[in-house]
Amino acid sequence: MDFGFGLTPSSAIELDALDNGLFEKLCRIEPGARTCIACGCCTATCTASGYSGMSVRKLLLDLQRGRNQEVEQMLSHCMLCGKCTMVCPRGINTRRVILTVCRLYDNVEGEL
Repeated sequence: MDFGFGLTPSSAIELDALDNGLFEKLCRIEPGARTCIACGCCTATCTASGYSGMSVRKLLLDLQRGRNQEVEQMLSHCMLCGKCTMVCPRGINTRRVILTVCRLYDNVEGEL
């Protein structure tokens, strides 16, 4: 039966081939990253989000889903102002999380 919609290959996530190793490393260093409830407060206050699509929520979700290239592109848009940290209802130091992700990417590139 055709319902008139379907998944495009770009939005399908193959869970068996998922590589979320960077997210697991991040959570060992910054356990607060696992407590994010994806409420969007960080994105709503982010100065860069309206112009560049920067979103801590999306960054963490992409890391969980193994979309490392998207995360790497998004990191360059963060201005590290810290507004997102001030409004997080879970008290996550999102600025520190972003800096940790940047360090993890620097280490990954050094291994290649």
